[in-house]
Amino acid sequence: MRHLLRARSSASRLFSALAACAKAPPRSGAVYGFGDNSHGAVGQPAPAADVYVPTPVPSLPPSVAAVAAGHYHSLAVSAVGEVWAWGRNEEGQLGRGLNAPRNTWSKPEQVRGLENVQVRSVSASGVVSAAIGCDGSLWVWGRSKRGQLGLGKDIVEATVPCRVQALASYDVVKVSFGWGHAMALTKDGGLFGWGYSENGRLGVMGRSTQAPSPQEYIGKMGDKYSSSMMDAVEKMVAEKIRSEDNMPIIWEPSLVHEVCHLEVSDVSCGLDHSLVLCSNCTVLSGGDNTYGQLGRKAGLPKLLPVDISCSPFSVSASAGHSLALCHTSTDNVETRVLSWGWNCSSQLGRPGQEDIPALIDYLVGEKPVSAAAGRVHSVVLMSNGEAWAWGSGRNGRLGLGSSMDEAEPCLIDTLEGVEVLQVATGMDHNLILVNE
Repeated sequence: MRHLLRARSSASRLFSALAACAKAPPRSGAVYGFGDNSHGAVGQPAPAADVYVPTPVPSLPPSVAAVAAGHYHSLAVSAVGEVWAWGRNEEGQLGRGLNAPRNTWSKPEQVRGLENVQVRSVSASGVVSAAIGCDGSLWVWGRSKRGQLGLGKDIVEATVPCRVQALASYDVVKVSFGWGHAMALTKDGGLFGWGYSENGRLGVMGRSTQAPSPQEYIGKMGDKYSSSMMDAVEKMVAEKIRSEDNMPIIWEPSLVHEVCHLEVSDVSCGLDHSLVLCSNCTVLSGGDNTYGQLGRKAGLPKLLPVDISCSPFSVSASAGHSLALCHTSTDNVETRVLSWGWNCSSQLGRPGQEDIPALIDYLVGEKPVSAAAGRVHSVVLMSNGEAWAWGSGRNGRLGLGSSMDEAEPCLIDTLEGVEVLQVATGMDHNLILVNE
């Protein structure tokens, strides 16, 4: 019961703070980026491909209140509620049209079409961007054949920000995107999902399909093709292409059935899986489990509980691994980081069994207050304003000045003496909001 009351209190404070953003603007600062800049997501002009230490992003307003890292592009909210975008624009996710010259993508520009909306937060996937207004409205732009825009059946493109009308009567406080699916959390703890619903990443809504393996194709085709793996693979590819035209898609936001009678306090969509944190401290997971990122046995294609012994208050899902922040003492004094899933580059930050949640022992002392999971790296913000990173160092995505992998959390010491306000991770790049 203590856990339930503590979580409800935490969620209520979060929602109240978000709802009052117009009255009490969040702390603002300057934006730094590091990691892979091949798409311009770090904001450095070409030919800068990799940025190994946190570097100021030029051309932004002097005061930024929030940042978000899409898979290959970046977003920022100014202190007055304007949205700025830079990075990949193949799908129009920068909000500046599909014909914007490629050599301009890396330069932040203000997103047009939101002039009458005071934006409080932003979020992004690989192909879609989103903004949440202080009035709880949700706006999206970009292009996705998997229904990730949430604008209605067969609407796959929005060249300018469009309001998600299906959520017009709700106060949205958070939206999270995977590669093809999305989830939105409302002020009253409701949860909506839409987009690609394969493998239960949106819960039981939609239907689940799975393309047969090459071996299954060989068995089905009989003696005529059993001697030719190439024929089997060609047929598998052809079937996969056909299945793309019949994908299990939820075109508009719909209530997530598994939590209809629960209050949700946090949500995070990984590439092909989802994490849902309920106010009773239960974490539900659904979707792909190739790397153990669900933290449980795959089971039915729906959202099911993850066995976590402590009291989680925040979750973050990525390509193949998951993070959670939790209280490990009844008085909330001790806060730790849990990790599970894919560990090819030590992105779990710990040894031991990978497919079950376990604590990272190396982050002790100051409290972790937020965690962000990249493709194969992780970043955590501490209560004293420090940022720690671990996992793959390729492209400088750890901000430590090298491309070396780090098996344990390391302080991003190039930020020493600077207070970090927010961290955000894309696939291979990061954004940090610092107090200046």
